[in-house]
Amino acid sequence: MITVKDVHKSYTKDTETIRGVSFEIGKGTIFGLLGPNGAGKTTLMQIIATLMKPTSGTVEINGLSPEKDLLEIHKFLGFLTTEIKLDPVSTPDDLFDFFAELYDIPKNDVKSRKEKAFERFGITPFAKRRISELSTGMKQKISIAISLLHDPPIIIFDEPTNGLDILTSRQVTDYLKELRNEGRCIILSTHIFSVAEELCDEVAILVDGKIVAQGTVAELTAMSGEKDFEDAFFKIYVENHRERP
Repeated sequence: MITVKDVHKSYTKDTETIRGVSFEIGKGTIFGLLGPNGAGKTTLMQIIATLMKPTSGTVEINGLSPEKDLLEIHKFLGFLTTEIKLDPVSTPDDLFDFFAELYDIPKNDVKSRKEKAFERFGITPFAKRRISELSTGMKQKISIAISLLHDPPIIIFDEPTNGLDILTSRQVTDYLKELRNEGRCIILSTHIFSVAEELCDEVAILVDGKIVAQGTVAELTAMSGEKDFEDAFFKIYVENHRERP
């Protein structure tokens, strides 16, 4: 469902943020991007989400090209980033309706979709309250509900559990498992090793804008010669990271 071929991204002529990244992801798969801050994870996800153009290389979403089929791709794609800022004076109820209209969701479907999503994440009691009055966890759950209101088969989540308490984080990870079991294609970036181990069918380790290792958690751990995935990651990182002048 997602094909990334030799993608490069440069913001200046002397520095590449993404360096020749390639991979494919099919249905019913959670594909993890793991790497430190500055590795290029967010930039890569923005490119895949069509929010940014690569300097070179190609991305296909469901066989479609962003250059030719951008509006069609947006019907298939849901993107949640940590950079989303919800309007602080709006309510969850109003925001859901607003984005449902943008996605051209039939009015007869909006109410049922909202009720299902709000009930799933415990948003209903807060539906009429201003965003500014809500907790970080509740804002994150509202963002997820809005990102997926058009029922996309392909989902991109940038650090979906970042800054969440244990209970809210568990709700989000359980939901991601449900989406995978429904056959969705999911790209997930995370700093949290336990999340990667629990959720990801395959992991790509991104170091300095380049995928330096890819496989299942078990394969990456065995490849490194370590017993623990976290230790495996650090070994792979140290072996591949080069300090830039």
